[in-house]
Amino acid sequence: MTEIHWDEQLDARGLNCPLPLLKAKQALHKLKPGKILKVVATDAGSQRDFKAFVDQSDHQMLESFSNDDQYTYIIQRG
Repeated sequence: MTEIHWDEQLDARGLNCPLPLLKAKQALHKLKPGKILKVVATDAGSQRDFKAFVDQSDHQMLESFSNDDQYTYIIQRG
């Protein structure tokens, strides 16, 4: 498996819905198309939120995984 390198990282740990997604949207907006954002969150609802967001946008979820109570999303800006 190839390691994905990201251009920006957002630490949304400790934030509750909808803040992780809102902050990720703001961070993605600042990136140029094709750049990659890594988001780390602790809100379990973020799994549903990020999937729905990416499905309805031109962004691409390159990877998403969870370790214990931490959720990581690697998103490429569309």
